[in-house]
Amino acid sequence: MAFSEEDKHVIKILRQNKHYGAKRFLKEFPHKSWSRSGLDKIIRKIDSTGTSQRLPGSGRPRTARTADKIEDVETLVLSQEDLPQTHRIQRQITREVGISQRSVNRIVKKDLRLICMKKRRAHELTVANKQARLDRSRLLLRRYPASLVHFIWFTDKKLFTVAFPSNAQNYRLYVAVGTRKRDIAADEHLRTRPTFSKFLMASVGVSSLERT
Repeated sequence: MAFSEEDKHVIKILRQNKHYGAKRFLKEFPHKSWSRSGLDKIIRKIDSTGTSQRLPGSGRPRTARTADKIEDVETLVLSQEDLPQTHRIQRQITREVGISQRSVNRIVKKDLRLICMKKRRAHELTVANKQARLDRSRLLLRRYPASLVHFIWFTDKKLFTVAFPSNAQNYRLYVAVGTRKRDIAADEHLRTRPTFSKFLMASVGVSSLERT
């Protein structure tokens, strides 16, 4: 059983001041779920080191989460400032650095304190697209007087498919060993879809008066 910090402090005080042994501790604290072997181990540690805490530098030395490996992972997991989309995924980092994927994950989360964000689709606007939009907007303003600018509406529409979101990896059917697909009813192992899916059209307009 793992001892809490309060338990360790009590054991240390009673051992150093009253020389309690493992049997005495079990007798005085029957409500504690302490084990004899655990008490013997912590008592030996108190007698030899004078403390129940872990000494700096003790334990098995790190072999994966070293300073060099952390620096290598940081270089690969983050894209360069002048070269976007150049970062590596954890599996690629595992092969290049030579450590396990679990160690890479711990370095990213605990040492580098990074979080993972999922990419989202977005419309790409190049520098030429932005400049073209700016030029056309200025031409539009010149075509109409200032009194009519507030009554110009910009509209757009979008088609939304009315379908339940699905992931093919989540659709599994467990059957007994030796069962063939032809022995299973079609409505159980087939996920059908109509030829023409239902959709909903949404249209919106906005003006310079912030009205929609």
